[in-house]
Amino acid sequence: MPHSQLDPALERDLDRQAAELGPGGDLAPERDREAYRRRMARRQEVQRQRVGERSQEKGLVLVFTGEGKGKTTAALGLVLRSLGHGERVAVVQFIKGGWQPGEARALELFGDALAWHALGEGFTWVTQDRERDRALVQAAWERSCAYLADPGRHLVVLDEVNVALKLGYLAVEQVLEGLALRPELTHVALTGRGAPPALLERADLVTEMKLVRHPFREQGVKAQRGIEF
Repeated sequence: MPHSQLDPALERDLDRQAAELGPGGDLAPERDREAYRRRMARRQEVQRQRVGERSQEKGLVLVFTGEGKGKTTAALGLVLRSLGHGERVAVVQFIKGGWQPGEARALELFGDALAWHALGEGFTWVTQDRERDRALVQAAWERSCAYLADPGRHLVVLDEVNVALKLGYLAVEQVLEGLALRPELTHVALTGRGAPPALLERADLVTEMKLVRHPFREQGVKAQRGIEF
């Protein structure tokens, strides 16, 4: 089904109008109160049309990648949001598993609504066993496929799966096939650095976290409870 009832040319025109009208505040050129009100009233009408015509619902593929911090944090924000709406969620963590993060403890409050599996044993320089790491990733992927195919799961998070792909422990073809298992309205979030081009092409949403400054690198600050884990 088409993602909108709008003619593409009209859709582009509405997007252009929204950009030209802007978000308001001191960014608007009007200094007269009534002129500003008219601008914002027009912006409200344009936005109403843009939102109103986009009525499709579908299960989304959301990728959080990049060198910056916050990829898992973004995905877990979706977890909390879904749980807050009474939905059932599954989180499968690749690579991670040598420690219990604070968010796993906090989310235990949701009971059976959340399935959480940390199925790795830590960073490669900690495990020092490539074949065991590979086997753990494949086991984690099998568990992931079961959740991806489950119509009772509103959201499935594959945490650090992009790292497993980058390390060669998982093939992008496997992931694309797994995504195809999902019921129509099941969302999936995939996190980790180095998401491959084929996955980016398949995704509905891609957010790349950009590293600008990091306290570990520039100040020698260690990973701290509540911030990194």
